Amino acid sequence: MWIANGWKDYEVIDTSKGEKLERWGDYLLVRPDPQVIWDTPKTHRGWKKMNGHYHRSSKGGGEWEFFHLPEQWSIHYRDLTFHLKPFSFKHTGLFPEQATNWDWFSDKIKNAGRPIKVLNLFAYTGGATLAAAAAGASVTHVDASKGMVTWAKENAVASGLKEAPIRWLVDDCVKFVEREIRRGNHYDAIIMDPPSYGRGPKGEIWKIEEAIYPLIQLCSKLLSDQPLFFLVNSYTTGLAPAVLTYMLSTALKEFHGHVDSQEIGLPVTSTGLVLPCGASGRWEI
Repeated sequence: MWIANGWKDYEVIDTSKGEKLERWGDYLLVRPDPQVIWDTPKTHRGWKKMNGHYHRSSKGGGEWEFFHLPEQWSIHYRDLTFHLKPFSFKHTGLFPEQATNWDWFSDKIKNAGRPIKVLNLFAYTGGATLAAAAAGASVTHVDASKGMVTWAKENAVASGLKEAPIRWLVDDCVKFVEREIRRGNHYDAIIMDPPSYGRGPKGEIWKIEEAIYPLIQLCSKLLSDQPLFFLVNSYTTGLAPAVLTYMLSTALKEFHGHVDSQEIGLPVTSTGLVLPCGASGRWEI
């Protein structure tokens, strides 16, 4: 398992009964987590002194309950700054477990010894975009949500990356890739963090089980003559690490690279265990 253990402004304090107690900077949040199927005593004071609690509804979805929590605040990871705000379906605008991938590809970019062009698909609020740009890459950031791209731009400014070579695009990721192939554009590295289910700006339906492998195949046509890496993240239960490995190995076999796929996770302070948070597949030369 790849563990995101470099955080100072974030931690999973405890887990129990389908929930996790987290510290985001100065604030404590309790959020549901489907991986937490164990029942241990909730002895940490944070379980009763949280600043926000997302209550899941038996009918699907849920709602936040707040206790002295600002509408927005910020946390830092290394030299990066992220604005946070609780919004629909329990999210805060950041997936801290992805820091283990940021560290991995940042080192690859810094050690490449040449300019690196990165394409980040389903780029959300820009965690991977900012990490790649801070490491020296030029980045094309693509997401179907205008609000998320705006949020990512704000994070870039807060991180001192306002003038970094980042191209911000609100677009359907599949259609963008198809257009880039026709244009003859190429990238040295590709990152994708596709949702399990989603809709494009014009209502295009995305189902990951049906669409992920064809998209990886399409993206292989965008890789340069000297590709550096290809990263695929998955929070879908059916896409186990082995499945990510098989998809990357077969779609990118002409490049003769190496694939490693693992669960990613976050350390839990109270128990010393690691909370699983999806999986990532990493292809590299």
